[in-house]
Amino acid sequence: MLTTNIILPSQLNVVKEEGHKGSYEIEGLYPGYGHTLGNSLRRIILSSLPGVAITSVKVKGADHEFATLEGVKEDVITMILNLKNVRFNMATDEPQTAKISVKGSKTVTAADIETPGGLEVTTPDLHIAEVTDSKTTLDIELVVEKGLGFVTKEKMHDDKVNIGVIRVDAVFTPIRKVNYDVDNMRVGDRTDFNRLRINIETDGSLTAREALEDAIKIMLSQMRAILDLQEEDLVAPKEEVAEEAPVADTSSDDSENDEEQEEDMTDALKTRIDSIDFSTRTANSLAEANIRTLGGLVRKTESDLLDLDGIGDKGIEEIKSMLDTYGLALKQ
Repeated sequence: MLTTNIILPSQLNVVKEEGHKGSYEIEGLYPGYGHTLGNSLRRIILSSLPGVAITSVKVKGADHEFATLEGVKEDVITMILNLKNVRFNMATDEPQTAKISVKGSKTVTAADIETPGGLEVTTPDLHIAEVTDSKTTLDIELVVEKGLGFVTKEKMHDDKVNIGVIRVDAVFTPIRKVNYDVDNMRVGDRTDFNRLRINIETDGSLTAREALEDAIKIMLSQMRAILDLQEEDLVAPKEEVAEEAPVADTSSDDSENDEEQEEDMTDALKTRIDSIDFSTRTANSLAEANIRTLGGLVRKTESDLLDLDGIGDKGIEEIKSMLDTYGLALKQ
């Protein structure tokens, strides 16, 4: 018999985390959902995660970005391009002002940026300029702000600026690279389910896992706003929970106790099989049969389970014992 339920995927698996890079997998996705989720998450990760960037630069002795400074190897526009690569962590939402003040021959790096409290440079080794004259002083004032994605200087500032202040395009995104791959995998008798792998590299202001988790939260908040979903609605459809729930005991006249029992039972039905301490043989058999929650398990009879590869009388006893601890039982 054909099923109309879309199977839920497995929880997020960490494949590799190293420095600012991370690789993560989601298995058991319904056919086609690998690209559906992968492309959506990639676009959100690139466009919607907040970051910090320099939005304006003021170089003492330079009235515009095409100027040059005596005793400095780089021209102003080259210094600005180098400064745009500097990454920050900022604890406040208000714009912050940082400074560079160097005198004498020196290779200037991001470590020379003087920051106020709440602002931290995360790329201190980044090259900015080289002062070649021992009598030269290089003074630079930077305005650092929070934002999303990429914003041009025209969109960011409508007001007039003082002479010497150079507005710059801001690359706020903390993501350096993100891509995804989708492979087919076997789930039960089918071989067209999807395995989604997402690879993320950040600038160090947040971890790759934080970037992925934040993107998933943003996606959920957007869906919740469209349909005014409640938190429990996002876990399982209401009709599915109702179908899986055993008949409640109506012998008690205390309606409050009945409601509490129903809530506890609903929570138990949502418990994932992979979070329960089943034996490896039993857990693998249930996974191959696409039984991923206790709600799906209590819809099966003993006969249904005995038809599964790897489930025998001993496995049935193990399942009954585990269900009993949650106050549940197999379908009669």
